[in-house]
Amino acid sequence: MPNLRLSIPIANVLLAGSLALASTTLAQNTPEGTQEPLTLTLDEALQIALVHNYAMRLERLNVEQASAQVREAWGEAWPLIDVTSSYTRNLKSANPFAGSEAGGLFSSFGFIDWLSFNERARTDTDAETAPIDFDEFIDRQESGLDAIGAGFGGDANPFAVPNEFMNSISLSQTIFSAETFVGIRGARYYKDLTDEVLNRQRQIVLHEVREAFYQALLSLKQVEVVRMSVERTQRTLDETMRRVSQGLAPKFQRLTAEVELANLETQQVEAAGLAAQALDNLKMQIGIPVDQPIRLRGNMETEERGRFLTVSAENAVDMALAHRPDLEQARLAIELQRVDRRLAMTQYMPQLSAVASISYIGRVPDDRTRIVTEDRDDFIYRRESIDFFSQSYWNPAISAGVRLTWNIFNGFRTAARVQQRSVALHQAELQYDQTRQRIRMEVQGALRDLEAAQQRILAQEQNVRRAELNYEYARARLAEGIASPVEERNASEQLDQSRLNRLRALYDYLVAQSALETSMGMTQWNTAEPRLTSK
Repeated sequence: MPNLRLSIPIANVLLAGSLALASTTLAQNTPEGTQEPLTLTLDEALQIALVHNYAMRLERLNVEQASAQVREAWGEAWPLIDVTSSYTRNLKSANPFAGSEAGGLFSSFGFIDWLSFNERARTDTDAETAPIDFDEFIDRQESGLDAIGAGFGGDANPFAVPNEFMNSISLSQTIFSAETFVGIRGARYYKDLTDEVLNRQRQIVLHEVREAFYQALLSLKQVEVVRMSVERTQRTLDETMRRVSQGLAPKFQRLTAEVELANLETQQVEAAGLAAQALDNLKMQIGIPVDQPIRLRGNMETEERGRFLTVSAENAVDMALAHRPDLEQARLAIELQRVDRRLAMTQYMPQLSAVASISYIGRVPDDRTRIVTEDRDDFIYRRESIDFFSQSYWNPAISAGVRLTWNIFNGFRTAARVQQRSVALHQAELQYDQTRQRIRMEVQGALRDLEAAQQRILAQEQNVRRAELNYEYARARLAEGIASPVEERNASEQLDQSRLNRLRALYDYLVAQSALETSMGMTQWNTAEPRLTSK
């Protein structure tokens, strides 16, 4: 499948940049409050639109977003590494052995120390040491602790530690996950689909800019036709006033000519307003500021008129089916729905991951001192400080393993999801068939419009020649006094209408030709300069 190149051709970018720079320079060298008009040809308007048109810019952002989604999907296959750090302050801790036989375990610790002392007293070589009873042992311990100001025993939980620190690094690597791998494939299809959307949007933008450019040219030409009509009517009024002053024509003919002139001047103002609106619409299609004045260089005359009239409908349809991005988009939508169905079916399959964790755990008391006995005397005590990061408080922990997750039953939700995706797949297949038929209809309709416009052009070109000849005859007859001003004005109106009809036929032909190119999936435009004519 051909991928659309997202980068705009360097020449286009340089052109748009040079036009923007020229506009900025003109604005800097122009008196405040005025802007120098920017002259545009059709090709320049098309190239600027590919860079600055709002729809194109939005679609390029969609492509960029789709690329990020592909990277996100691949991220599911990469190892997952988490760093965790936490601190917990235990205000009160429960006795983990409360309610069990082990609850009295701690009271027996004194007996263990007493037995150990008596065993050493019996086995050492010192004749002065001898075993003692338990009560005396406890009394001597309490005396030694009182000497350094320390307590003995108490109700505190010996397992309670007020400060707990946890620092860990965990790693999880997917070994098998059908959902992840199918998701990556789906993200790729979505990226290809957005490429085709951008490609089709490019074709649509080219057509819309051509149509807006031709509409602006038509509006400007209509202004010119009305202006010429005003000039002719003014000459007629001058001639009528001369004849009235000589007594050769009644006054109502002068009044009639004055009313007609006023009506034509109003039409000229309206035509100028429509032309300004058409130029603003062209600016919006191109993507340049609406307040930027522009001039159009070109005409609706073209030397390549008729180049599509010899194309058969079947060949045009075949080309459209081979090059239309929206048809490829519809095909990719089918593939995307198939992937989505597979994604739902992955819920039937297990997931296997490898996991590992390295932790460094600290359980640090508020009072980091301990009571130890002096050497060779079990009942003389001293305090000893312990560092905050002593190994007595901090210990590492390392673990590794594998984790298997497999859902056995979820209330038939997976089956329902698969059924929904199957329905969506059938819908996408129907939409693909509908798109094929719509493309065929668009191509055939554009060919019919093109042929009809060509026939109207040929008819109106001959009609314009007749109207021009008829107007010249009427002017000559009026000058000789054998025709009335009414006949001359009728001939003038016929000439204006013939020229306007020809211009509309030319516009319809150019728009139909652009529509045919768009329906056939063509993305190139004619780079030759339009031929300027005097008509």
